[in-house]
Amino acid sequence: MDYFNETIASLHQKLVAKQISAAELTQETLTNIHQLNPEINAFITINDKAQIDDEEVVADRPLQAIPVAIKDNILTKGLKTTAGSQMLANFQPIYSATVAQKILAAGMVNIGKTNMDEFAMGSSTETSHFGITKNPWNTNKVPGGSSGGSAAAVACGQVLAALGTDTGGSIRQPASFNGIFGIKPTYGRVSRWGVIAFSSSLDQVGVMSRHVADSAQVLQAMSGFDQHDNTSADLPVPDYSQIKANVKGLKLAVPEEFMGEGIDAGVREQVQRGIKLLEDNGAIVDTVKLPHAQYAVQVYYIIASSEASSNLQRYDGIRYGFRAQDVRNLEDVYIKSRSEGFGDEVKRRIMLGTFALSAGYFDAYFNKAAQVRTLIIEDFNKIFADYDLIVGPTSPTTAFDIGSRIDDPLVMYMNDILTIPANLAGLPAASVPVGMADSMPVGLQMIAKPFAEQTIFNAAQLVENETNFLQQRPQIGGQN
Repeated sequence: MDYFNETIASLHQKLVAKQISAAELTQETLTNIHQLNPEINAFITINDKAQIDDEEVVADRPLQAIPVAIKDNILTKGLKTTAGSQMLANFQPIYSATVAQKILAAGMVNIGKTNMDEFAMGSSTETSHFGITKNPWNTNKVPGGSSGGSAAAVACGQVLAALGTDTGGSIRQPASFNGIFGIKPTYGRVSRWGVIAFSSSLDQVGVMSRHVADSAQVLQAMSGFDQHDNTSADLPVPDYSQIKANVKGLKLAVPEEFMGEGIDAGVREQVQRGIKLLEDNGAIVDTVKLPHAQYAVQVYYIIASSEASSNLQRYDGIRYGFRAQDVRNLEDVYIKSRSEGFGDEVKRRIMLGTFALSAGYFDAYFNKAAQVRTLIIEDFNKIFADYDLIVGPTSPTTAFDIGSRIDDPLVMYMNDILTIPANLAGLPAASVPVGMADSMPVGLQMIAKPFAEQTIFNAAQLVENETNFLQQRPQIGGQN
């Protein structure tokens, strides 16, 4: 099955018309994954025993029998879930996350679990205990992170759609690096129950796909209130598939801070072309200011690390997860299990978060970060009083070389400078490919008002239609 020439809608038509069976589709997908995975390493676990719905595929179930990849920090009953860590290398969940339950109830087939930065902490998928994922456009480049496995699996044609999680840009940045569409919905639109927590006030599950419409269909299936998650929003879910590729009269804001120093010239050029395309199709474009966005990275790493420090306390070698063997007492169990089970980046963030929450520093660090977060939210509120979308680059650069930044945490953290603000404010945001710079994809970021995902889908569909970016193929998985 050549996924480069298919969408969920086109595959659904073939399944309904019995041009291909659900079992054949699943088997062809598994075969393709096995062929490409040794080179890309997008999957940690391939579900060779994928459950096939034997029922006839019907017209009113558009996701029935469509294979989907799931990031490996989303619990899947009976299928190993590792969070990319030695700590959970053999963890078998006894229940599935709500998002997994919902897409499987819609008929999708869980084809496997994708590689990721350990506990979603990273921007390159280089911190995974299970090896580095490579970018299908250039295997010397990173795929971004932490959802790099999901992005690479879609980009190289292993699947049409994959689930990812986004804490500070972990869907949008790898979507940009891999030349695909990726959307993080509004905080609360999708349940976090059953998602291995990194930063509870920031984490959100989203979708990655080559086509905008495919993400819209999957997001609709997994959205909605969940009684298990008190942070999920009890609001009606729109029919996201009703996309209108029309931006006439839409008011777009371009923050000065998103287009200034630090943005590669090639990236800026492609993003400006994307914005001009929207303007030529009737959008109204203005330049605005997000004055507190410059503090977003500092705020994020205090808040996210503090919440991670709290969330990761449970991994102590007692109830589940990795337990060190060479121990003499209970203290040894705690110290050695955590020292050996966690990687360097996870330990770095635990220590930073524990420090920020400590008695003598809470007010100076965590409390101050929370106050600046409020200022960032207020900046967005002011802009959205007058505008429908905020647009700019998804990432300051295209995908960088494997190994080039992993040893410098501060440089690595700055990769997310453009995506973090939307997470701090809980806003829906997406990346849509707009062109190439230095032979690598460039993404245009779109940020909308709370629960205005449809606005993003409409504008992104226009960009997809007008740029014809999807006619291009990566080195791995397609022919240029």
